[in-house]
Amino acid sequence: MTLNIALAMPENTAQGVFPPRSLDPLEPSFKILSREPIQDFHSPEGRALISKADVLLTGWGCPMIDDAVLDAAPRLRYVLHAAGSIRHHIGEACWERGIQVSSAADANAIPVAEYTVAMIILANKRVLQIARALHTGREEVLPEQLFPDMGNYCKRVGIIGASRIGRHVIRLLAPYELDIVVADPYLSPQEASALGVGLVSLEQLITGSDVVSLHAPSLPSTKNLIDAGLIQSMRPGATFINTARGELVDQDALLARVEQGDLYAILDVTTPWVLPSDSGFYTHPNVLLTPHVAGSLGNELERMAASAVDEALRLARGEPLRFRVRAEDLAFTA
Repeated sequence: MTLNIALAMPENTAQGVFPPRSLDPLEPSFKILSREPIQDFHSPEGRALISKADVLLTGWGCPMIDDAVLDAAPRLRYVLHAAGSIRHHIGEACWERGIQVSSAADANAIPVAEYTVAMIILANKRVLQIARALHTGREEVLPEQLFPDMGNYCKRVGIIGASRIGRHVIRLLAPYELDIVVADPYLSPQEASALGVGLVSLEQLITGSDVVSLHAPSLPSTKNLIDAGLIQSMRPGATFINTARGELVDQDALLARVEQGDLYAILDVTTPWVLPSDSGFYTHPNVLLTPHVAGSLGNELERMAASAVDEALRLARGEPLRFRVRAEDLAFTA
């Protein structure tokens, strides 16, 4: 039986995530009700489309799917999200009515992991500091005199959180001769062994790692997870990388430690997202600050579209969703 599929997201999201012909693989398994996305479920056009849809393809900015929407969507059985978090558009009613939900969070995690791995390799090689010395001095630079410990061989990399992103980082680091340790209260020794990493406490990871990379979820219980005490205990010369969320870190304590001159920080996220113009993070030479470029941007958005389309094709073949999200999963995800 051919299923009806509709899109639900702002027009600009649809244009960015779903380039021309990206939906073509859905035909003839699905009838695409409209290539124009639903932007308001309560508009006449939106109600007409949702009433016929068996499957919704959603993206960033999708309106909330609540009881009122589901009352107008008697055929709806699946919501396939071409982005990461589904918190802002999947209402409780979806779980209560047995709607199956899928997310492209795994696809969205890949560029974050790629960015993180690049920064780890550059940090251990001291590339950012050496480049700054060259640009500033404009004369011969002798790297090994500046950083006799430079290099990646057998350096310890600490991953905080065996999250989806954390696991991709571990996978991408596998070809390098690094000592990788993980701190995660939900990771068993058996799982750590299968990942090829050492399982340590957060305190052991912080004090013993050359690079510390944060991949924990943002939850009330993880606010200021990296507190002043942990920051002060990082080994001199270590690099701290944050691609998770700014609120996980005591930023005042981090800046104070950076200003001591013996800690480096690579921050792709902060709280607030845009720091005040007088923040010391902008000017300190030990800090690389980027505006959350690690997440899916540019043509990386197409990977999320491909993930959602692949999920739809699995349904057409009678296969279960690969990246199904259940209500209980939300307690452990950012």
